[in-house]
Amino acid sequence: MAAAESKAAKKVPVLPWMRAPVDIDIVDECPLDLLTCLDPRLEEALKKREFESLFKVQVAVWHETIGPGAFERDICVNSPTGTGKTLAYALPIVQKLSTRKIKCLRALVVLPTRDLAAQVKKVFDALAPAVGLHVGLAVGQSSIADEISQLVKRPKFGMAASFDPEDLQMEIQTNVDILVATPGRLMDHINTTNGFSLEHLCYLVVDETDRLLREAYQSWLPTVIKLSASNDKAIFANEEIAPSMVGSLCTLRRHSVERGFKGKTYPRLAKIVLSATLTQDPSKLSQFDLHHPLLLTSGHERYKLPEGLKSYIVIYEPKLKSSYLISLLQELRGEKCIVFVSSKKPPRKLNSLLESLVDLPFKICGYSSLQHQSVRRRTLKAFIEGKIDVLVASDVLARGIDVVGVRNVINYDKPAHTKTYIHRAGRTARAGHDGCCFTLLRKEEVRRFKKILQKADNHSFDMHTVPADSIESLRSTCSSAQ
Repeated sequence: MAAAESKAAKKVPVLPWMRAPVDIDIVDECPLDLLTCLDPRLEEALKKREFESLFKVQVAVWHETIGPGAFERDICVNSPTGTGKTLAYALPIVQKLSTRKIKCLRALVVLPTRDLAAQVKKVFDALAPAVGLHVGLAVGQSSIADEISQLVKRPKFGMAASFDPEDLQMEIQTNVDILVATPGRLMDHINTTNGFSLEHLCYLVVDETDRLLREAYQSWLPTVIKLSASNDKAIFANEEIAPSMVGSLCTLRRHSVERGFKGKTYPRLAKIVLSATLTQDPSKLSQFDLHHPLLLTSGHERYKLPEGLKSYIVIYEPKLKSSYLISLLQELRGEKCIVFVSSKKPPRKLNSLLESLVDLPFKICGYSSLQHQSVRRRTLKAFIEGKIDVLVASDVLARGIDVVGVRNVINYDKPAHTKTYIHRAGRTARAGHDGCCFTLLRKEEVRRFKKILQKADNHSFDMHTVPADSIESLRSTCSSAQ
């Protein structure tokens, strides 16, 4: 009885607005030709990249932003991996910003890793130029000086005694309309980059929300919300601006930079938060200061795996774990595969083992947060291009990274949590395709693994047996690699 009460006390309450979500699954996919209000320039840009229709989550978000919803509410999206969440927010934001030719930072997208941020920027890059918008990237991949030169237009004048309001307009201009950033580098620019301003921010997107909220990252979220919510007085904080100029400056700001919701000059900052495993914790969600939030979710389960995913477990014998992995890889020969190892263990150990087996008919490389960004970028590019068949990766690759053609995911080290399994398995079976996820377990670990899948829409699994003769042939080779 006491244990039951303790468990109930720890249960996180569900916010009222999360109890009545919009079910994405009942929304139909929509051909681009039939999508209401889509800018013809964006339609052409999408078709050039072989997009003919929008997926369900993309249509649902479109309805709540460009369609009848008209962005009157902040949007929370809880949708399985590989369903197209990036384009779901990129397309309406680009269309919204294209209606006003104002050069300043009006949309900010925050992601937890450099690799994921770079991938999201590519989606924006496919759309923004078609309507005359520019996209920036702030992730620490290059020096901060290089980023500053790309983000901020340096003024060529000082603050003179005789002041022309047009000079101020030049002063506040930036080189980008949309910025994709990681929180650490974003805070660097906020704290140190002259001319970098969130004052005119219209849209804030937080992707992979649950991961970003686990770490403070220098309190980036409250800082962004505070800076973007600043009122007219913030522009006069500089003591060099004479009080007599206030009237001109107010007029300038109201007419040159507007957020433009329902004819209002200074409405709220519109927010979209997304994840395949969106938190329900009120204390965490309260940090966003959401405005009448609307939850878009796939089905009625909190966590859901892609429809085309098949899950298998492989029971291995003690001290022969790597033999089972090699045997499984040989069985899957010719199919692109990601092998996940625990982030607490350096993948180079397993990678060294695989590369030492010269008779294996496929190319294998490692991928880890311990590697330099340029190394990871080259490795991922080679994997995408098919020059690498098997990627041995830590969980840095588990979230959001989209690699076309990944048929199989293997959990060499078992996932500790349901969220970990969902994000790892989500590297396959994307965009309506089929895929398989294999998890290597000891016999005594199966019961715990069942509980993990029960939380993921009660997802089922099958047993997969590797040939005994294959394991025996690898016994001596792999015995030292545990």
